[in-house]
Amino acid sequence: MNLTSQQVRKLESIIVAAQAVLAEAKSATNGKSLKPKRVRRSGKDLVAFRKMLISERKKGVPVAELARKHNISSAYIYQL
Repeated sequence: MNLTSQQVRKLESIIVAAQAVLAEAKSATNGKSLKPKRVRRSGKDLVAFRKMLISERKKGVPVAELARKHNISSAYIYQL
């Protein structure tokens, strides 16, 4: 495949732009993944977690705040 010098320059500029975007994304996340790691609760931990959620709801803590704080869906909280 023969490329002209103009095509090579365009490809190089695309590569430079892509590397800049990747570097910016890595610096923004500090090498960590964007999604937090899921936590699977079972047994006694799950029972304690549910009781804690119910008690916080009775205190009047907003569902959106609880969902964000504990990394769970608001539907899960309403389900309790």
